[in-house]
Amino acid sequence: MELEQNIKIAVDAIVFGYSENSLNVLLIKQKYGVLKNQWALVGGFIKDNETIINAVNRELKEETGIKVNYLEQLYTFGDDLDRDPRFRVISVAYFALVNSTKLILKADSDAEDAKWFSFAELPKLAFDHDIILKTAHQRLQNKLTYQPIGFDLLPKEFLFSELENLYCTILDKEIDRRNFRKKILSFGIVEETEKFGNKKNGRPAKLFKFNKLKYNKLTKEGFLFDINFA
Repeated sequence: MELEQNIKIAVDAIVFGYSENSLNVLLIKQKYGVLKNQWALVGGFIKDNETIINAVNRELKEETGIKVNYLEQLYTFGDDLDRDPRFRVISVAYFALVNSTKLILKADSDAEDAKWFSFAELPKLAFDHDIILKTAHQRLQNKLTYQPIGFDLLPKEFLFSELENLYCTILDKEIDRRNFRKKILSFGIVEETEKFGNKKNGRPAKLFKFNKLKYNKLTKEGFLFDINFA
């Protein structure tokens, strides 16, 4: 039996950043094609001679000029046969968490522009990228309730209140801050420094830093991290 198959395989990258109490998403503006000038997730087709993860990293570099340290596979999208108006496309989506304040964007390749958008104020997206982004956001929310991963979105040194605000922003709920602080500090994955941050009101507060070695050790051993809401 002869197999007739004309399916294209693509990758998409959902890159989350965080600044000024806002969860942000990296988008690019399409330069060519039927969806020219529409905003979309970073992505493109996989070359015959490259791995999937290499394709994601290449597209990030070509379209936005950035490199991320860690990408996690999210889901494969392809049940909607018409998700791409040109032809049948299956996309393998990955997501990343980055400190967006440290990245310099440079649109290139088939991207007219690259820009951070607040997750709360997104433009209309091309293809089915609104569904992909919604799925990634749900995964992020779920992971935060059992695994402390938000440190990738913060500077190397941060106020503890900034970590609390990060969780409240992503989860879209007010957490029990006293319980949250006690639990985070009990794990030893956050350490107090001798430095003070700039605080607009009240006494200056100590800055904290993330202990990655302790975190990796606990992750391998397994630990329970659940969040109580206010």
